[in-house]
Amino acid sequence: MPHSNHFDVIVIGSGPGGEGAAMGLTKAGLNVAIIEKESSVGGGCTHWGTIPSKALRHAVSRIIEFNSNPLFCQNNKSIHSTFSNILGHAKSVIDKQTRLRQGFYDRNQCTLVFGTARFIDTNTISVMQSDGTEEHYSADKFVIATGSRPYQPDNVDFLHERIYDSDSILSLKHDPQHIIIYGAGVIGCEYASIFRGLGVKTDLINTRDRLLSFLDNETSDALSYHFWNSGVVIRNDETFEKIEGTDDGVIIHLESGKKMRADCLLYANGRTGNTDKLNLGAVGLEPDSRGQVSVNTNYQTSVDHVYAVGDVIGYPSLASAAYDQGRFVAQAVVKGEAERHLIEDIPTGIYTIPEISSVGKTEQELTAAKVPYEVGRSSFKHLARAQIAGKDIGSLKILFHRETKEILGIHVFGERAAEIIHIGQAIMEQKGEANTIEYFVNTTFNYPTMAEAYRVAALNGLNRLF
Repeated sequence: MPHSNHFDVIVIGSGPGGEGAAMGLTKAGLNVAIIEKESSVGGGCTHWGTIPSKALRHAVSRIIEFNSNPLFCQNNKSIHSTFSNILGHAKSVIDKQTRLRQGFYDRNQCTLVFGTARFIDTNTISVMQSDGTEEHYSADKFVIATGSRPYQPDNVDFLHERIYDSDSILSLKHDPQHIIIYGAGVIGCEYASIFRGLGVKTDLINTRDRLLSFLDNETSDALSYHFWNSGVVIRNDETFEKIEGTDDGVIIHLESGKKMRADCLLYANGRTGNTDKLNLGAVGLEPDSRGQVSVNTNYQTSVDHVYAVGDVIGYPSLASAAYDQGRFVAQAVVKGEAERHLIEDIPTGIYTIPEISSVGKTEQELTAAKVPYEVGRSSFKHLARAQIAGKDIGSLKILFHRETKEILGIHVFGERAAEIIHIGQAIMEQKGEANTIEYFVNTTFNYPTMAEAYRVAALNGLNRLF
C-alpha cells in the first residue's frame, strides 16, 4: 500500500456531517481524506434535499406574493411559472453552494477522492471511480457520513417515467396539471406547498390520522386548514395497495378501496440509510433494517475505530444537527471523547407555505406530563411589520410554566418562522432564572419587526396568570 494512500482518518460522504467532521479533524492537524461518490461535494443536502427544495419554495412563494398583491397584480394580470422553469433557480443555488464547499476542502488541505467506497478489511477501503479504475486507501479511523436516500418499496416501479421519489422529482421535465403525493411527512408537505403554489392540482395522501403529528396540535391544524384553503386535497389514514403507471400518468389503488389518477406521483414516505454498498460486514458492522448504524454518545459504532454521523444514524435526521454531529465526532476522534453534544431542544424548521418552526414541548406533551403551563399568543395580523409586508397570516405561541415563568416551548406558524424561532430559542437555552418569559416584556425590540411578536405573546400569557 503506497504511503500516500494512508490517512489518519477517512471520512465517507461530503454532506453536512462529513463536512463538519472533515473540517474539525483537519483543523486539529490530522491527515484527512474525504470520499464522495458523486462528481461534486455537498451530499444529498446540497444536491437533492434541503437546498433545492428550499430554493424552489422561495421562488414559488415570491410568485404567490406577486399574484396576491394588488400593487403588482393589476388588470387581472398574474405571473405563472412551471416546476421545470423554476428548477433553474434551484440549480444556480446548488452551483454556488458546491463551489463554496469545494473551497473549504481546498483551503484546509483536505484530500478529496471521488468514487464509491467499500470496506475491504478493518482498515482499508476500495474506491471505484467513475472511469472504472479502483484505488485502495487505508486509515487508522473512519467516519461514516453517507446520509440517506428516499425509501423505495419493491412493489413500486420507480423506473416508470411518471413515478418519482424526492430525489428524481428534481429531474421532472414535463409540467403536470395534477400530482399525487404519497406520504405527508415533512418532505411530502413541503412539495405539496410547492406544487399547489404553481397551480398544480394536488392530492396529499397521509398514512397517519393527522398531518405532522409531532407538531403542536394547533400548528398541525393550521397547516391542514391552509392546505384545504389553497385547494390541496388531504386523505388521512390511507395506505396504497398498488401503484400503476400508465402511458400518460399514474393510478393509485388504496387499501380503503379508493383509487385516484393523476399525471404523476411523488412517493415521499420514508428514507433509508446509505450503507448497502459499504460492505460493512468487512469491519464487523451490520446495519439495521432501515440501513442505519448504532452509535454511542461519542458517535462511535460497536467497532472502536469506526464512527458515524448524520442521517445514517437516524434521529434527528436534520442537516443542522448532522453538521454539529460532525464537529462533535472530530472532538471524539482527536481527544477520545466528545466535549459537546446535541442540545436537548433542537429547533424544527418546515418549509411549507406558510412556514413552520418549533422548539421545546408541545401542549399535548405538557398536558400528558401534568406540567402547570400557560399560553401566550401573538397573531401576525396585529403586527405592523406583517401588515407592511403583506405577511399577516400566522402566529407565535409561547408555552411557559405558570409558577417559574420558564419557557417550555415555542411554536411559530407563518412567514420567516424558521428565523423567528431562534430569538426564543436563545432565551430557552439560558440556565436557571435567565430562562423566563419576562425577558420579552423587559427588553426593547426594534419597531416595526416580526420579533416583537414575542413581546405581544409574553404580555398575552402573563395577563392570564392570577
